[in-house]
Amino acid sequence: MADKNIYTVIVADDEDELREAVCTMIPWEALGFHLVGSASNGLDALELVERLEPDLLLTDIRMPFISGIELARQVREIRPAMHIAFLSGYDDFEYAKQAIQYNIISYMLKPLTMDGLAAELKSIHEKIDARYAGLRRADASHADRAAFLIPLVLAQYDNAPADLEERLRTSAAACGLLRGTDDRSTLVVLAASLEGAADYEAGFTQLVEQSANKYLRHFVFYCCGRAVAVLLGNPSDFEEYLHILADEICQLADRALGRTANVGVSREFARLSELNDAYRQAVEALHTAAEGEGGVSFTADARKTGSLCDRALEIIDQHYMDEDLSLASLSAMLDVSPNHLSACIKKSEGETFINILVRRRMEKAQALLLTTDMQIQEIARCCGYTDQHYFSYCFKKYSGTSPVALRRARAAGEVRT
Repeated sequence: MADKNIYTVIVADDEDELREAVCTMIPWEALGFHLVGSASNGLDALELVERLEPDLLLTDIRMPFISGIELARQVREIRPAMHIAFLSGYDDFEYAKQAIQYNIISYMLKPLTMDGLAAELKSIHEKIDARYAGLRRADASHADRAAFLIPLVLAQYDNAPADLEERLRTSAAACGLLRGTDDRSTLVVLAASLEGAADYEAGFTQLVEQSANKYLRHFVFYCCGRAVAVLLGNPSDFEEYLHILADEICQLADRALGRTANVGVSREFARLSELNDAYRQAVEALHTAAEGEGGVSFTADARKTGSLCDRALEIIDQHYMDEDLSLASLSAMLDVSPNHLSACIKKSEGETFINILVRRRMEKAQALLLTTDMQIQEIARCCGYTDQHYFSYCFKKYSGTSPVALRRARAAGEVRT
């Protein structure tokens, strides 16, 4: 098995006996996997994904606190290149269809024998192998658009004629870049490069191409040691997909090519004649990423001041009571990618965003339990929890005792207020 690629995996299922059986009875290493963690609910699974960054998440579709569907959605925000397999006792494909967009590689129905699960894991391993191998192979170039677009991106147009934009749109529509001359899609340029020797030119370009293909209209080419992607869409497209695409490029480069990638992204532009400006912004952001903590840099990032992690911790302290606060929403406030923010927090604080948020909430909950007579359900809401059972689970996991038990200890004078 020395030549078999080994992929890390996390198992999440609220059925204790089934989870333990899957963890202990599946020959993980022989199948090409390394089991790095397990969880009994969706929230713990999300924390493990953020901390351990596995290649595969094998999860039940219905779990406490965070369902498999919601878990897949949040995982997609922080690990877009990760693969997800559902193991579910509900023969409900309409429900499962909600998760198709979240990189689902397999959907298995309970009851499933250990032999059946092992066979499916073998198939999943082959699919991951095939995907990564495909990213290492060169693909044919888009010669039909290259002649039009590459000079437009790389060359600066001075003293351009008044009708230049109209002529460019006509040419762009003719080569299929635009859907017609009245197509008013905005444009963003993304520049990505690999650290080290430039020996993966074609494979890296294809990696960027295949990643972009899932999210936005695009044209990708290789120039000056970097892959350059011209991305087209509307503002809502870019808001939803740009961070995910940039993170996926970095994650796939690491897993498929074994290399570290940096990505720079420009602002949005409305005119084809401004593509060179967008390109220069993207390259500037790329240099910022490479010279800083690495990963992804958006043009606006280079103009921010202060520590990213410090600002993140300040927002957590101010908004911990918001039940919708997540790594994705926090990164949107800071205009950075969730994966980049997660990495910065772990590097600076030595723990994950989820752990920091839960600790802040539990500290506040403990203070309220000891110093007020508020009902536990009310305290839960003040700390960002609408589900009292979930709040109690988190509190006991954090402090070792339940909210009710802490209140009793206070009443008996066993703890100081």
